[in-house]
Amino acid sequence: MYIVIEGQDGTGKSTQARLLKEYYEQQGKEVVVMDEPDGDLPQAHDIHDLILIRGKDYNMEPMTNVLLFTAARFELWRKIAEPVLKRGGIVISARNWWSTLAYQGYGEGVSKNKIIKLTHESLPEKYCNPDRSFILTVSDEVRLSRQDNRGKKKETFEAKPNDFQQRVNKAYIKIAKDFNIKTIDASGTIDEVFDLIIGEL
Repeated sequence: MYIVIEGQDGTGKSTQARLLKEYYEQQGKEVVVMDEPDGDLPQAHDIHDLILIRGKDYNMEPMTNVLLFTAARFELWRKIAEPVLKRGGIVISARNWWSTLAYQGYGEGVSKNKIIKLTHESLPEKYCNPDRSFILTVSDEVRLSRQDNRGKKKETFEAKPNDFQQRVNKAYIKIAKDFNIKTIDASGTIDEVFDLIIGEL
């Protein structure tokens, strides 16, 4: 089973993915978590750093970001996700291609049809259409508070101005509607949000 937990920075995707991993492991299942675009794969990690850590210095074109993110996803899918799924395991991904649709499409202005076409030509149907998917949502105030409390330097897109963040926030609502993805209010405690996700699964 392939499960995706999506949402803007600061919504708690990675935390919930790891809780879900523990939940399924307690049932004796093989589970792997992928944090796109990093995913504990060296080449994907390098792409992550290029875009999200050094990207502010390079001022890369939005389409370059699309291509790099897609390359990272292809590597993660082929080398991590596919083997686990073939063995009957569970893959839980914090983000998938909907992030690029939100950030590079709605946020940075790349043609949304171009992103959709590139993704579907590069990655299999299973990746493009997960078995279960959720978009976590929080208010701007909660999102910013959580980011500030992390105590680490903001990455490339986290550091962008509020008008960009507003476009991305609205994008996720539209993506949820367009792709029939369940939205989860992630403003509660970690346990409360996890209970909501389990309730949907």
